Amino acid sequence: MGHIYFVRHGQTIWNVENKICGATDIALTELGHQQAIETGKLIVEQGIAAKADEILYSPLMRAADTAKHISEVTGIPARAEERLKEQNFGRYESTPRDGAEFREAKKEFICRYDGGESMLHLAQRIYNLLDDLKKDGRTYILVAHNGISRVVESYFREMTNEEYANFGVKNCAVLRYDFD
Repeated sequence: MGHIYFVRHGQTIWNVENKICGATDIALTELGHQQAIETGKLIVEQGIAAKADEILYSPLMRAADTAKHISEVTGIPARAEERLKEQNFGRYESTPRDGAEFREAKKEFICRYDGGESMLHLAQRIYNLLDDLKKDGRTYILVAHNGISRVVESYFREMTNEEYANFGVKNCAVLRYDFD
């Protein structure tokens, strides 16, 4: 049975300010860089580095920098994977993550947020990637975003719409998922 690991990028200033980053290219804070380095050390300590074949990361700088720090610490090769880019939340980018209007909009899976990407399009992109990784049989560490974490979680377990909308992981959390 194959598996993957998922890591959310380190902290950004918009995370601190409770703003939606989405497809906007926001840099890591100093703490975000430290979190990434510490995550690399944790990956070594937990023996994940010995099992992982490659790190795939979102091309957005917050995930790319996180992945590069992890790669430097662990020695695992890393490369960008376009399909891991965060969902484009259109007009909601840079607005409060817990805004009432945005919470309601997230319940509409076909909505493109006035210029963004629908949840259904995002799920297609991520499910296709996961299907490809499952067939490949190698062990990957995916470094991406909170929105991507929701889709990955939904690929591996049954979720209600509410659970999906509320799911999230902390910066630099490491999750393991097993393919059946």
